[in-house]
Amino acid sequence: MTVPSAIPADMDPEWLADACLGGHLPEPVEQHLRLAGLNYQDDAVAERHLFQAQALAPGHAAVLIALYRFYFYKGRLDDALEVADRCLVKAARDNQLNADWRQVQRGDAEFSSYEAILPRFYLFTLKAFGYLQMRLGRLEQSHDALTKMLELDPSDKLNATVLLQVLARHGQEDEDE
Repeated sequence: MTVPSAIPADMDPEWLADACLGGHLPEPVEQHLRLAGLNYQDDAVAERHLFQAQALAPGHAAVLIALYRFYFYKGRLDDALEVADRCLVKAARDNQLNADWRQVQRGDAEFSSYEAILPRFYLFTLKAFGYLQMRLGRLEQSHDALTKMLELDPSDKLNATVLLQVLARHGQEDEDE
């Protein structure tokens, strides 16, 4: 995929593509994703290719992430959040977890294993969800999601504490003004 990355910087895109997201991606879908990236500056054309990819491979993680990236970088954060919600549902289903992320417990999957692909994708998705909530000013929802992420992975391999610290400073900045 050539769409710019809005997945957290610590996520290796090659791992993402090879390990769990690009697998079994039909060539026409790959072509639409490629064309979306090539036409990134033309919102209507890029989005049309993303929608065509989605129609051909509904629910495929690579397509969902391409949509998320597109919306994120275009500053369409509400749209990005809607896609993050869909990714969270998919990740929960793929991990056989409760559909409500608030109900997921540490022992429900191998969240502490960095090599466990599906639980790792779930945590990255929860991180994106929490980050978007923060960017949209929904600080309580952001805090809840990021705290849940840290609860699921107390070793904090995906740096939930960094975002929680940003969130805490956000509250302090508001008080200082």
